[in-house]
Amino acid sequence: MFTGIIEEIGTVNSVKQSGSSSFIEIQAKKVLEDVHIGDSIAVNGVCLTVTHFDGGVFRADVMNETLSRSSLGKLTSGSPVNLERAMAANGRFGGHIVSGHIDGTGTVTDIKNDGIAVWYTVSAAPELLHYIVEKGSIAIDGISLTVAKVTETSFSVSIIPHTAAQTILGSRKVGDIVNLENDIIGKYVEKLMKPAESPKTGGITMEFLMKNGY
Repeated sequence: MFTGIIEEIGTVNSVKQSGSSSFIEIQAKKVLEDVHIGDSIAVNGVCLTVTHFDGGVFRADVMNETLSRSSLGKLTSGSPVNLERAMAANGRFGGHIVSGHIDGTGTVTDIKNDGIAVWYTVSAAPELLHYIVEKGSIAIDGISLTVAKVTETSFSVSIIPHTAAQTILGSRKVGDIVNLENDIIGKYVEKLMKPAESPKTGGITMEFLMKNGY
């Protein structure tokens, strides 16, 4: 589990694909201070397992499914990436619950300055926007952010200079593809409520509410 608080920006050494197997090598520093084989590191929000490390470089295997469903397939040598180690049990929970399992990708459609802040608007598919609510949480490239606005086709976030400087979001441009992970709480609530829905009305009934103490 991660929190969406980026620890450092790493640099891709290489992304190699061979048949059904792929791996990525990344230069890093802070996230490798206590690294072990098998540790989880989120790369642009995607949870990857460390399979090898040497000095200031670590390697992780990447499934083709991951490359196709995220923006990792577009990384090349020299690409900057957001990095975060899995949350320590005794650490502060600074962001929100981030699993590192990408729901899909979005496209940056607008970037606008607003005083010291910068607004980013991201278009996304309806199935992703379904779980995005104003003032709720969203992980963009692994960064825990608060949703400031939602429309039928996009959502917007407003970031402070610190976030822009400490993550790759500050270097994103209109047209860039970003990884998106919805707040997992909303997905669990929806899943748990579905068995209780009436097949006739497709919604929660008065009978269900009374039965459950409402």
